[in-house]
Amino acid sequence: MLDIRYVRENLDAVVKAMENRNTTFDADKFTELDEARRSSISQEESLQAERNRMSKEIGKLMGQGKKDEAEAAKEQVRLINEQLSAASAKREEVDAELTAMLMRTPNIPHETTPVGKDENDNPEVRRWGTPPEFDFDYKAHWDLGTDLGIIDFDRGVKLAHSRFYVLGGLGARLERSLINFMADTHTSRGYKEFWVPALANADTLTGTAQLPKFEEDLFKTTDGMYLIPTAEVQLTNLHRDEILDVADLPKKYCAFTPCFRSEAGAAGRDTRGIIRVHQFSKVEMVKFATPENSQQELELMVQDAENILQLLGLPYRVISLCTGDIGFSSCKTYDLEVWLPSYGAYKEISSCSDCWDFQARRANIRYRDPENFKGTRLVHTLNGSGLAVGRTMAAIIENYQQPDGTIKVPDVLVPYMGTDVIRPQA
Repeated sequence: MLDIRYVRENLDAVVKAMENRNTTFDADKFTELDEARRSSISQEESLQAERNRMSKEIGKLMGQGKKDEAEAAKEQVRLINEQLSAASAKREEVDAELTAMLMRTPNIPHETTPVGKDENDNPEVRRWGTPPEFDFDYKAHWDLGTDLGIIDFDRGVKLAHSRFYVLGGLGARLERSLINFMADTHTSRGYKEFWVPALANADTLTGTAQLPKFEEDLFKTTDGMYLIPTAEVQLTNLHRDEILDVADLPKKYCAFTPCFRSEAGAAGRDTRGIIRVHQFSKVEMVKFATPENSQQELELMVQDAENILQLLGLPYRVISLCTGDIGFSSCKTYDLEVWLPSYGAYKEISSCSDCWDFQARRANIRYRDPENFKGTRLVHTLNGSGLAVGRTMAAIIENYQQPDGTIKVPDVLVPYMGTDVIRPQA
């Protein structure tokens, strides 16, 4: 959530930033609510001061034996209390409306985020690896996986619904191997691993800004809980309403979780295969950093995600998302896109974002640095996929397929898989 003082003092800049994000910010409505809020606060303070003065006066009158005057003063206090209750109710009403407005307002893009309308305006930062050139009729992962008996889309639909799938045999082992490989690699680079619930309450999802804006994209239980769309939700909220010590920053966390997304806003996109599904596995990275270091930590997080792809030998590129394409909470985002032969293009496999103090303000996550600042400051939160397991699996199947219809296992996965080739499964 944006700082109300920042919005008040930089209203034109906020309006422009929202325009760059392809949305609007009602400056007049904000000003109206903000002025009403400040007026209510001023009225409350004035009434409280008058009530305090009158209460002291009543004590004096009682001490002087002036009972009638004291009773008259008490009646004035009663009327003041009624006015104070009305002023407080008005402030609470305006506060709620102003908070709701800011809760649905996205983050301000960082000054280094390129300005653009959509994904077509995302500049490429770098590439790694060379897409394979096949001298045989290569297959898409949805066909090859089915032929090998490691992916079963029909039974996924039978067990659940469309956009679910079943992995069998070496397909299930590949999923498990990728999870373990990714988690092992990140922990070897200083990330602390967590195991967290797959369900979250509304406060947790509000803290990372999935609520209230994106409720339609979440799976909700009958008792008001939600299936998590990413481990970012849980890892970030581990420190909700806490004050951290600057000596402990940056904190680097990772976790494997199943992720659930209804994809309500993505109808018709990537309907084949395992690229866009309702349930998928992901190893997530989260960082807590000081404002001075968060951009540097973002660059390092991108390197950590790239390291996974490089170890797997998968060609990819890094792009910087423009203002019209960054996520709601992000001020700056890099996407890693892996090469998928079936698309003849690069497809997103990781998104690494610096959310600045946007999430920390919602979740009330602060840190203390007594040598440099009085009181506390909001931390900066960062998150990134390290990686989306299903998409990594699809990339391995397609990029490592062989002329005989088998799949070569990347060298780093052989110890996890117990085999160097995926052959047809019964």
